[in-house]
Amino acid sequence: MSKSDKLQIWTMVEIHQGKADSVSWELIGAARNAVALGVESGGCGIEYDVTAVVIGEHVQEIAKEAISYGADYVMLVDDANCGTYINEVYQHALFEMMEEHQPDIFLIGATTQGRDLASGMAAQLSAGLTADCTQMVIGPPKEDMPCLLMATRPAFSGNLMATIVCETARPQMATVRPHVFVALERDETRKGKIVEFEVKRPFVNDQVKILAQEFLAQATGGIEFADVIVAGGRGIGGKDGLVLLKELADVMGGKLAVTRACVDANWASHEIQVGLTGKTVNPALYIACGISGAVQHRVGMQNSQKIIAVNQDADAPIFSIADVGIVGNLFEVVPEMIAQVKAMKSGMGAK
Repeated sequence: MSKSDKLQIWTMVEIHQGKADSVSWELIGAARNAVALGVESGGCGIEYDVTAVVIGEHVQEIAKEAISYGADYVMLVDDANCGTYINEVYQHALFEMMEEHQPDIFLIGATTQGRDLASGMAAQLSAGLTADCTQMVIGPPKEDMPCLLMATRPAFSGNLMATIVCETARPQMATVRPHVFVALERDETRKGKIVEFEVKRPFVNDQVKILAQEFLAQATGGIEFADVIVAGGRGIGGKDGLVLLKELADVMGGKLAVTRACVDANWASHEIQVGLTGKTVNPALYIACGISGAVQHRVGMQNSQKIIAVNQDADAPIFSIADVGIVGNLFEVVPEMIAQVKAMKSGMGAK
């Protein structure tokens, strides 16, 4: 695959126990979404390719899967040396790829592994790196420079959103928070090209040795996988308020979540915190109760498909992103919601 006049966007496929992490497919969707947003807002409007990078052992099927999720090309390193993630090994392969093909943009998931890999690659390539992005747009060219990646992320503890560009060094790099962007629908009929990349310099790994591995069970019961989330903020007043919200979540078949204020007050565990310092979620329905809607929280849930907000303050920022806003006392509103959901279920059962 030679360098073309098209904008070259690369995304990293993260693999665990022989399977691709879902953020891998979200990155491909993010790449295409960034270009679309750029065009719609008067951006560069040039042609582009999305290339997924797959590094591992026995990963040919994952390479094919990347094409079905929207990649035009897959840069594949299938090597026994890469069977287990070790930073210096993966960085070695990636650096050779970057040297030869010189992509314009490189996106990596903001996971534990992704952050480890991205920081090392940015240092080795002398490239800029924007971490924990929540929005990306391909902006218009500036003078003789090609289209720029305009990456937005929370800054100053989430009190404002900063848009960062890297005008000179290439590739433009960014890590992207999981569950912020949506993967494209899988299409087994898509056509793409898998390029098997041969690492020329010998792999050398004399600093890290994997002595043993222990895999935790896949956690699919967390809030990040829920279709319905009922979340509480400082306005719930205490643990008793969470009991009420938990009842609503249960009757709706959903999960309970909280803001950082609830965790700091020891009302709930960090495991169910949504926001900048918590988890990012995108359920079909997000019910925010007693949540003001500070930026720190919104970045973790603003991509929910439907948002219902319940708050006594009619000017609360949460209403600016809500599809349905209810101004009222949550201790009056939520019991009524519970009663109506139960009545609907009862009526459906009677039929």
